[in-house]
Amino acid sequence: MAAKAKKFIEECKDTKNNELEIVDKGINTLEIPGLYDLKHLTRLTMPHNKITVVPDVISELVNLEHLNLFNNHIKELSTSISSLMKLKLLNLGMNKLSVLPRGFGAFPVLEVLDITYNNLNEKSLPGNFFCLNTLRALYMGDNDFENMPEEIGKLKNIQIMVLRDNDLTSLPKEIGEMPRLRELHVQGNRLTVLPPEIGHLDLVGSKQVFRGENNPWVTPIAEQYQLGVSHVFDYIRSDTYRYLYGRHIAADAAPPPKTADKSKKISRST
Repeated sequence: MAAKAKKFIEECKDTKNNELEIVDKGINTLEIPGLYDLKHLTRLTMPHNKITVVPDVISELVNLEHLNLFNNHIKELSTSISSLMKLKLLNLGMNKLSVLPRGFGAFPVLEVLDITYNNLNEKSLPGNFFCLNTLRALYMGDNDFENMPEEIGKLKNIQIMVLRDNDLTSLPKEIGEMPRLRELHVQGNRLTVLPPEIGHLDLVGSKQVFRGENNPWVTPIAEQYQLGVSHVFDYIRSDTYRYLYGRHIAADAAPPPKTADKSKKISRST
C-alpha cells in the first residue's frame, strides 16, 4: 500500500511543498520510503487510512507542526513522537489506542490534542500527561474514563475541553482552577453532581459553552438544567447547593452498613 503514497511524496519533494496530504488511500504503514527525507514538512495529513503504528522514525520530521492521523487503526505510538519539538496539533481521534506512551506529556508547544474515539481511560495516561501546559484544546470524548485525575487542574491554558460520552461518575474540583476554560462538554456521562468550584468558571454567555445533557443529575440540577445553563451555574454557586453537595459526597464516602453474620448466629444457637 505504501506504493500508493510514492507519487504524493515525490511530488511534495519536487515542489518543496511543506504540506503532504494522503487521504483514504488504504495506507497501512508510516514507514514509507522517502517520507522522512521531507525534513521541510510542517503538515502531515493522513486520515481515513489503515495505519496501525506510529514508528520511532516519526521524530525525523523535525519541522512538523500539524500531524493528523484521524480514523486509522493505530494501536501503538512510539515514545519518540513527543520529541517533535514544533508540533502544535496532534489528531489521533478514531483509532484503537488503549494507552499513551511514556513521556507523552513532553511536547513543548502542543496546543490541540484530539484523542477522541479510542479505548483510553485514566490508567492509560502517562505520569507527565498533565505537563502539557501549552494545550488550548483537549478532546477526550468517546473513551472509557470513569474518573478524571485531579492533576487536570494543571492545564491552566485550556480553553476547550471535551469529555463527552465517557463513563465519568464525578468531576474533580480542580477543573474550577482552569481560568481560561470557555467550553466544557460533559454530556453523555454518569454524572449526578458538579463540584461547586466549577461555579468559578466563566461558562455562561453567548461565547461560552457548557453541555451537560444525558447525565443522571440529582433532581435540583436536572430542574435547573431544564431552565437553562445560567440557572445551573447560579444554583451551584449557592450555599444551598454547597450543603447538598457536601451531603452527597459524604453519603458516597460512607461505608456500607454492616450485615449480621448469619453463620455465627447459627453456631451460637446450636
